[in-house]
Amino acid sequence: MKKYIYFVAVYLRLSRDDEDIDGSTKSESNSISSQRELIRSYVREHEDMELFDIYVDDGYSGTNFVEVR
Repeated sequence: MKKYIYFVAVYLRLSRDDEDIDGSTKSESNSISSQRELIRSYVREHEDMELFDIYVDDGYSGTNFVEVR
């Protein structure tokens, strides 16, 4: 039987619930860090998956999305 490997590209997006309340500067939001760890763990648990790349939109959410035409 032929074994398939799926190359996984991950897109991480800022959660609305992860706003910086105290005004401090963070290098990365908690939401992005959590999403990254969850997906890496998931991919490690599946032998038929290999992480290709991770794309991050930290600082942008669906609430501040601007349509470009």
